[in-house]
Amino acid sequence: MLQNTPKQTTNTVENIADGTEKLASKISATDAVSSLWDKLDGWVDSFILKLPNMAVAILVMILFYFLAKGLSKVVKRLILRKVKEQSIKDIIGQIVFAVILVIGFFVALGVMDLDKVLTSVLAGAGVVGLAIGLALQGTLSNTVSGFILSFLPKISIGDWIESNDEKGFVTEINLRNVTIKRPDNNFTVIPNSTFVDNPFTNYSLTKRSRIIVACGVGYESDLQMVEDLVVKIIGDQFKQEAGEEIEFFFQEFGDSSINFIVRFWADAKNGKDAHILKHNAIKTIKKHFDANDVNIPFPIRTMDFGKNKLQIVSSEGTTSK
Repeated sequence: MLQNTPKQTTNTVENIADGTEKLASKISATDAVSSLWDKLDGWVDSFILKLPNMAVAILVMILFYFLAKGLSKVVKRLILRKVKEQSIKDIIGQIVFAVILVIGFFVALGVMDLDKVLTSVLAGAGVVGLAIGLALQGTLSNTVSGFILSFLPKISIGDWIESNDEKGFVTEINLRNVTIKRPDNNFTVIPNSTFVDNPFTNYSLTKRSRIIVACGVGYESDLQMVEDLVVKIIGDQFKQEAGEEIEFFFQEFGDSSINFIVRFWADAKNGKDAHILKHNAIKTIKKHFDANDVNIPFPIRTMDFGKNKLQIVSSEGTTSK
């Protein structure tokens, strides 16, 4: 009879344990592979089942892509008459294109029954949009104001405007600011939000402007003759259209003259035109006043020292009379 020694018994037990462990590992690996295969099989089945929906979703995205391109072109054509700045037209077209594509993306997700994904995307977009809005509040304000200015018929490139104590020609309107060229050939950039929130004057909206010239005549002058003369010479040089008239008003008794203003209409679409017209009117008035002996006095001050003679005391202490 064979008898196992304790050492042999121990080795046998260890061998059995190792074999069991290896078997368990093989079984575990087999189960893992089987589970992975089942999942892959399930994914394939799910993919096959959703393949029609995916095809429809892809078709939807393609349709929305061409729809976005078409609508962006249509929008550009529609705003062509109102928006003259090319950069703004391009940006508006791009925004329309992007919005249509986003709508198509959401429709495609709905077709694929990805409601949870759609909800998550919308929630994330809302949070991101809020964060961006708070971070870019000033920039977005200027951008919105830029869109408003783009569709306002009250201002366009080349207009002579006055805004925020600045005068000049409008050279550029974009989504952030308005650039004007001042008479001194320097440029001023006005943020759109500031431009929209404050009053501005556009001198180019009307073909004709009212020119105002102020002057004064001596107290010895025949005031009626002065009025008739000024109205006549202004009327001869600057023709008034229907509904327009030359207005003449004496204003005040000045220190050395009786002051008046004359107002008339003339073709002027910018500040330079108005200055030229006023310049010519002043020259004409002065010429005819000289020809008709009408005095334009300069300030004269009469000093009365009474009966006492004027004494001049020099710095050396001597007195002269």
